[in-house]
Amino acid sequence: MLALITGASSGLGREMAIYLSELGYDLILVARRKERLQELQKSLPTHITIFDYDLQKAENIYELHKKVQDQDIDLLINNAGFGLFGMFSETSLDRELEMIDLNIKAYHIMTKLFLQDMMKKDRGRILNVASAAGFLAGPGLNTYYATKNYVAKLSIALYEELRRQKSHVHISVLCPGPVATEFNKVAKGTFQIEEENARKIARRAIVKTLKNKLIIVPDEFTKIGLFLTRFLPWKLSARIVYLIQKRK
Repeated sequence: MLALITGASSGLGREMAIYLSELGYDLILVARRKERLQELQKSLPTHITIFDYDLQKAENIYELHKKVQDQDIDLLINNAGFGLFGMFSETSLDRELEMIDLNIKAYHIMTKLFLQDMMKKDRGRILNVASAAGFLAGPGLNTYYATKNYVAKLSIALYEELRRQKSHVHISVLCPGPVATEFNKVAKGTFQIEEENARKIARRAIVKTLKNKLIIVPDEFTKIGLFLTRFLPWKLSARIVYLIQKRK
């Protein structure tokens, strides 16, 4: 069994790598920070291949795919991404475009290329890491929410396409609430509500993915919150989210 994980040097990606290795998976780990990948590589019991690629650059994604497409990848986990707190009129356009390149463009290219490979052999799984933000509008964390909406809705659409094609390839989308990772440091903010443990969320995500679950919301608090938002007008929902973001 072989899995490829992006954003594997920390947070959910790292914890997913650890758990999958415990389950006996060989791994292809991708991230920018080579030293962290090397440390993780040394600590895991299965065969680990690492690539220190910046996936904001599309050419790196194509190069990665070319290098590994002949390997029999059973599971692709698109996890690399980041956020940016602030009002849209004040945040850095360059930084937002980098976010779009990583959170949307990289996911799109990776999913397209590896899905096509999996469909040829009619088996495989893809887990796209989105967020509960993928079902909301996010004043104060606006571009991040928008990118996760893209990931969530694309994954749901592909699920239906694969079902209609009677494919044995499965796609899942992970939609957690706040998780204790390096997200806050990169996004330049802090959560004022309790964050879930990354290891717990990662393990639940893998278990559900291997059961072919489409939408994975791994904690009850977030499930309840998302359920209640179904009954709110968009404007009211946006106001509530803004008040939450303002505290970060």
